Amino acid sequence: MRSFTWGTARQLDQVAGEALTRAWAAGAGPGPWPLTIDIDSTHCQTYGLAKQGAAAIGRHGTRGYHPLVASVAGTADVLHSRLREGLAHSGRGAASFLAEAVNRARRAGATGPITIRADSAFYNHKVSPPASSRACAARSRPSSPNWSATRSGIPDHAWTPIPYWLDDGADVAETGYHPFGRKGRTMRLIVRRVRPTPGSQLALFCDYDYHPFITDRDGATLELEADHRRHAEVENAIRDLKEGVGLGHLPSGKFAANAAWLTLNVIAHNLARWTSRIGLGEQLVTTKTLRMRYLTLPGRLTRSARTLRLHLPRRWPWAERFGIALDRLRCMPFPT
Repeated sequence: MRSFTWGTARQLDQVAGEALTRAWAAGAGPGPWPLTIDIDSTHCQTYGLAKQGAAAIGRHGTRGYHPLVASVAGTADVLHSRLREGLAHSGRGAASFLAEAVNRARRAGATGPITIRADSAFYNHKVSPPASSRACAARSRPSSPNWSATRSGIPDHAWTPIPYWLDDGADVAETGYHPFGRKGRTMRLIVRRVRPTPGSQLALFCDYDYHPFITDRDGATLELEADHRRHAEVENAIRDLKEGVGLGHLPSGKFAANAAWLTLNVIAHNLARWTSRIGLGEQLVTTKTLRMRYLTLPGRLTRSARTLRLHLPRRWPWAERFGIALDRLRCMPFPT
């Protein structure tokens, strides 16, 4: 992979998109119903001083890369990824990345409406959902004076209590908001306020901790607020990429080689998801669990009567499920 250029790394990324299209056509996809895409960035720490794009110390206080990841909510499939240098801020290149992710979902067979969920790092007027998608939910910046004035203007009777582990611990309210200047369109601002938990420390004269986000989606306020909190599902996909596959270590000193390494990790992650979904019939099985149960076990290969036989442990508890999964995968038609 050291001979890879950025162009060949992008060609490998197209292979990942083609694999996604074939897997969804074989029954591993979420279907034509409404699709939700979560986008987020993560930090991959490195230690060498000769790595291209990772030699400087970033805002995390360490050296490394700062890739973008787009995953499908509910299935943990990684729809798209892009490697960036460590000094890149979270929203850099997010507009084109989002457009590529949505187009890839359309090519893979997603015909229903697409919803984009993101956090405050993508609160930018350049990061707008493509015309083929529907409404992103991006948290507003609570430090801006415009947000402080809007929050103060919400009347007390507008707050609705929501279930929380503390009694009367959280409320939700909604109002209108101009996220990118008063000349822009008015969007829905949904705010969740949380009372201080025991032992927490807040700013002086602060009674609540506020969590706002903007959206142009239709629906009840409480349902949209609960759905936006499920954006944290993308962290499970990122964790599986780092701990289950190999994204925790980017081995090469060449930037393009590490970009190809990221794409190969995405392909391996998605293959594990599709294997568990089609073969095992389970929606979410981590790559580590799949490897420990079905792949990492002692075996012995023998040959008798011109036939190869694989001898596995007699008391292997997952033998029956492994056989069923293998039969299901063998029954899949080869893509043309």
